[in-house]
Amino acid sequence: MVGTHTAKAPPSLLYMVKQVELVVRSHLDELVRPSGITALQYTALTVLERHDGLSAAQLARDSFVTAQSIADVVRSLESRGLIRRERNPRNRRELLILLTVEGREVLDRHAGPVRELEERMVRDLTDRQAEQFRLALSKAWQALS
Repeated sequence: MVGTHTAKAPPSLLYMVKQVELVVRSHLDELVRPSGITALQYTALTVLERHDGLSAAQLARDSFVTAQSIADVVRSLESRGLIRRERNPRNRRELLILLTVEGREVLDRHAGPVRELEERMVRDLTDRQAEQFRLALSKAWQALS
């Protein structure tokens, strides 16, 4: 039909979430590179900062990666002295992963720049919109978990 114009559908929310994830990861990789770690390793350190003493399986779940991926992350972080593993006193077969002083120092070094990245991401939102965005992301995650 001549003269018919179909408006393009906006990108899907899944596509948009992935775009945000990729750009955040790229910026995060740049921020933490001077410490010799990746965004994924940084994420694992932040998980341990909130919940120190996790098993590898728990750390993988909370870091949103597979068990195989977390095994590589743990080996790398342990070899750099940023984490340590010790036996769980309640289950001697299980190893718990803990932050070291050096790991906490890496997190402290990057806390300001990471906070600035987050602020930059939401700078065009009001405080209320930023809080609604946080709540919406949390609800979306819960709906799929």
